[in-house]
Amino acid sequence: MTKYLIRRILLSIPVLVMITVIIFALMEVAPGDAVDYFRPPDLVMTEEATQALRERFGLDQPAPVRYIQWLSNVLKGDLGYRFTDGEAVSTIVGRRLGASLLLMGTALAIGVLVGVPLGVFIGQKQYSLWDFSLTGLSFLGISMPSFIAGLIALLIFSVKLGWFPAGGMRPVTSEPTLWTTLYHLALPSVVLSLGFIATFMRYSRFSMLEVVRMDYVNSARAKGISNRAVTWRHIVPNAILPVITVIGLSIPALVVGAVFTETVFSWPGMGSLYLEAVRGRDIPLLMGMTLVIAIFVLGANILTDVAYAIVDPRIRYD
Repeated sequence: MTKYLIRRILLSIPVLVMITVIIFALMEVAPGDAVDYFRPPDLVMTEEATQALRERFGLDQPAPVRYIQWLSNVLKGDLGYRFTDGEAVSTIVGRRLGASLLLMGTALAIGVLVGVPLGVFIGQKQYSLWDFSLTGLSFLGISMPSFIAGLIALLIFSVKLGWFPAGGMRPVTSEPTLWTTLYHLALPSVVLSLGFIATFMRYSRFSMLEVVRMDYVNSARAKGISNRAVTWRHIVPNAILPVITVIGLSIPALVVGAVFTETVFSWPGMGSLYLEAVRGRDIPLLMGMTLVIAIFVLGANILTDVAYAIVDPRIRYD
């Protein structure tokens, strides 16, 4: 396992570099640059002032040179500074990362803890009313975008009923506590988890239906083992493997969904910060966040493979 982990980490390095190259290239081919953010809308900026700004941000150098400089600084532990306010990228990313991880981790946990048991439940009740009802709801959960679900949830539970705050991570008039943080976290995390609940439930159901017909399951029942024991000792451990793959592959979708959910609920995380960086063409901030998100996603894929070996002792990577 140790050799496998080292090999996967080494293979992830060129993938990580390629991701940063692609993002940097996309920023270069996009129209305009960071100077447009500082250009007054009602005034004409002179060519000298424009050139001075470009030199200040290093935009007068060729794109390959700027990328190599950025990469060399990253290897030294320096992610650069924001164009808009000069704050260190590592500082602001560190400040926002915790909020995003809290939201995404809670949403993923809700998706797993609710979606997988529901899939196991309806997988044992094929063609029943429960099966048709929950499967129909899963189609709705998968097809509804997170920002639409967020707007509907805000309208109903915040504006109409007043059960939850309309946005933010903590109260404005008092110091945050564990209870107030959970109170503000509840609605956005549930909204973000809806699509994952539906996805994990459907895959758990399909996997259960496939495993339940296996010969070893019929043999276990023929030996007189109770239905509960057959389900949790023989069916679920084997049916859960494809679901682990789906959970690992859902991490990128979780990051994308968090961008919209954080924007709708004014959650001070990486998602809303990413949109700010795009609007301001803040290249250092965009590259720094892309690097952190890519490391997070690649690390989640490696952990998914490790979870395979933990759940199924037959799998060995060495």
